[in-house]
Amino acid sequence: MPYDAVKMQDWQISEEAEKNMPTPDEWQEKLGLTKEEVLSMGRLSKLDFLKIIDRLESKPDGKYIEVTAITPTPLGEGKSTTSVGLMEGLGKRGKNVGGALRQPSGGPTMNVKGTAAGGGNALLIPMTEFSLGLTGDINDIMNAHNLAMVAMTARMQHERNYTDEQLQRLSGMRRLDIDPTRVEFGWIIDYCCQALRNIIIGIGGRTDGYTMESKFGIAVSSELMAMLAVITDLADLRKRMDEITLAFDKTGKPVTTGDLEVGGAMTAFMRNTINPTLMSTAEYQPCLVHAGPFANIAVGQSSIIADRVGLKLFDYHVTESGFAADIGFEKFWNVKCRASGLKPHVSVLTTTIRALKMHGGGPRVVPGIGLADEYTKENLGLLESGLPNMIHHIKTIRKSGMNPVVCVNCFHTDTDAEVAMVRKAAEAAGARCARSDHWEKGGEGALELADAVIDACEEESEFKFLYPLETKLRDRVDLIAKEVYGADGTSWTPEAEAKAKMLENDPQYDDYSTMMVKTHLSLTHDPVRKGVPTGWTLPIRDVLIYSGAKFLCPCAGTISLMPGTGSNPALRRIDIDTKTGKVSGLF
Repeated sequence: MPYDAVKMQDWQISEEAEKNMPTPDEWQEKLGLTKEEVLSMGRLSKLDFLKIIDRLESKPDGKYIEVTAITPTPLGEGKSTTSVGLMEGLGKRGKNVGGALRQPSGGPTMNVKGTAAGGGNALLIPMTEFSLGLTGDINDIMNAHNLAMVAMTARMQHERNYTDEQLQRLSGMRRLDIDPTRVEFGWIIDYCCQALRNIIIGIGGRTDGYTMESKFGIAVSSELMAMLAVITDLADLRKRMDEITLAFDKTGKPVTTGDLEVGGAMTAFMRNTINPTLMSTAEYQPCLVHAGPFANIAVGQSSIIADRVGLKLFDYHVTESGFAADIGFEKFWNVKCRASGLKPHVSVLTTTIRALKMHGGGPRVVPGIGLADEYTKENLGLLESGLPNMIHHIKTIRKSGMNPVVCVNCFHTDTDAEVAMVRKAAEAAGARCARSDHWEKGGEGALELADAVIDACEEESEFKFLYPLETKLRDRVDLIAKEVYGADGTSWTPEAEAKAKMLENDPQYDDYSTMMVKTHLSLTHDPVRKGVPTGWTLPIRDVLIYSGAKFLCPCAGTISLMPGTGSNPALRRIDIDTKTGKVSGLF
């Protein structure tokens, strides 16, 4: 180590690193676990988190390190790569370190962005298992989610076809009288499939279901994934599973999974998902994988369960938040940490010179199309113009009471002068700054970053939330818009404002988290607007109710829960060796 990241593809590096990857028995010994705490699944394992937490309850937690990013290009700026590289760098410094990352979705893996295993020498292994279903959590979520839709659509058909007396005699069912125009739930599949965004179901005769409009979302956007990220145990999951709002009846009353008596069967499908999967960096630091990537409605955080286990097992625990600091860190800060009661020591702001140049007015970055010369050659003027985006995110993190560490995630085309300019601006804004070459050099390339994080973890901070829990919904949204996004304020459609007032006046929603829904490609609601726009207002067009996850989701702009597959997707290059069974082409 390190491998030649310039010449070797990620799957090839993974293949080589896997030759010395610890076995489940070796992990058990290395991590000081009991045999009952390691649930072997082939060459991977799940960890029985309740047994571990119960045994280590009195052990002090390790240092809690969150990784976020500046506003990214559509290519992403390497949060997973930075998270893995930081683990490797801390490992090189002799620290007992591990982390928690989110499981990748099959949609991006088979599309343009690729898997979320990191890259180069900052890679999570085994890459094939990680990228292609892992230990089945997403599949279990799909089955549980779609089972709720099966139960609801079947119920609608039977209520149409039978009288109240017949329903009672046949199955003891009472009429729910679901309004087909107010069905909130849809189906899910773990691909980017624009053809399924809007569909008609039930075409045929009276035995072929209930005819109505429906929809598909990508699996990781499911409310069940959001629930997995925030639950505390199986009993908590079972309780929440009966509270999911699927639709409304014709009087406006919510129809839940509990009303359909499907929550128990859904939980049965998800019984194994509550335990995180143990994986490894390419330099053999342990990493827990739990919950999924979708950072809009589905919170986009490594799970609370994984963080609780990691903080007991490791002296330094690295956890990742989805998208940029305006979305990922804001939800980590005000939603996840409030739910978990855990207080972070430092936030790492992943920054690339490529993204800063885009924010400075550089040419459009399009997935699947090569980068313009402005991104691969030194251009200090363009870089300087984009620095305000990084500074904005530094200020956001500092509002939590922490001083961030800016990680310059370097590409081989970045110049020393460009890195020096970023460093000067970050330090002037009150942040530590470190160059990191983890992609090319693994842990050796991340030593400066590791040292900065170690120093930051020893610094006293006064972690505080942006708003108290009793803050009303519209006031929360206004605060987030102004303090995190930089908006002048908010505007609400009449329908959204009426819904918000109803929610504010109903005490059952007092403890619901505010889960903002907006594009990750801009501080604003408009993905085209880069940098740090000023003089704008955040429009709220709806508030979604996720009663199982206990989220209220104000929607800014148009958000699709089903991404589309591009014209040159990765699926064209992924293949398998029919003699060895090895998968190639993953990145």
